[in-house]
Amino acid sequence: MRSAELTRWDGGILRASMPMAPPLRQVNCYILPEEDGSLTVIDPGPHTAETELAWEGVLAELGYAWTAVRRIVVTHHHPDHYGLAGWLQERSGGRVWMGERAYREAQMSWGPAATLNDALPQLFARHGMPEPWLAAVREHLESFAPQVAPQPEVDFIDPAAPFVMGGREWRPLLTGGHAPGHLSFHHAASGQLLCGDAVLPQISPNVGLQPGSDPQPLLTFMDGLRLLEGVPVTLAFPGHREPFTGFTARVQSLLLHHEERLDKVAGLLADGPLSGFAVCEALFRSRISSAHQMRFAMSEALAHLAELVRREQAELRGPAPGAPAVYAALR
Repeated sequence: MRSAELTRWDGGILRASMPMAPPLRQVNCYILPEEDGSLTVIDPGPHTAETELAWEGVLAELGYAWTAVRRIVVTHHHPDHYGLAGWLQERSGGRVWMGERAYREAQMSWGPAATLNDALPQLFARHGMPEPWLAAVREHLESFAPQVAPQPEVDFIDPAAPFVMGGREWRPLLTGGHAPGHLSFHHAASGQLLCGDAVLPQISPNVGLQPGSDPQPLLTFMDGLRLLEGVPVTLAFPGHREPFTGFTARVQSLLLHHEERLDKVAGLLADGPLSGFAVCEALFRSRISSAHQMRFAMSEALAHLAELVRREQAELRGPAPGAPAVYAALR
């Protein structure tokens, strides 16, 4: 039996560092003991044989049976946060809670009538991605099926109402961009924030354009950052890396980062029209070594291009027969 590393924090918050595939390698699951002896689990991780064993070890180390897990809370629909929810629900009998929009995204991405595996490569093809990369992205998308099975039965969190976890009242904060319907949870008295992937230390959350989803993810993400900028946070508990202070400064640095990237993309277009794939390569070529990284890089490049179009700094042309769509600067 293998356990994930456990860390205890003020307010009764336990962090279990769950294994996941590179490049991130770990995702933070948070466990809040309840006054009735049960547990609330936040973001249980992806469904893999390794995380199954890790969860067995965590509960054994804490001295809890599976049935103690009464609530499973999911901040957003990505597999490394949502994936194990259905399996943990089957083992424990607990209820799964998440935002309604996040659940719709999960169904679009991973449900029985999911469209993402076909629609995303089609979008990338229209924007100039060559076939070898398209084939790799398709295979990569299909590989997630085991990580999100079985699908859970879900109750919806009302983002306008307080949500009680660990005997404390938390305010849900609805943002998007990284993931539509993403929920963070703020405890006003302590200033603690369970922020999922809305804000991460050291690394920038991926902000990607996906077909059938938010057509302006970067605008949504930056609007969400401005909302979070006004929240008094003493300690933020992120989905990846270590809990951190200096939350407001980190939010401001992410806003600046994206403005600088928009300026860079606008500068690329000033030299002439480019496909989305050409912009992606110019921005991220040195960081792309896998289909996983290419998928995120391409989606992020398209998100920035969509924002330049919205700001009327660029326009989208085409695609023409036999050629991809291109973006051109507006002067």
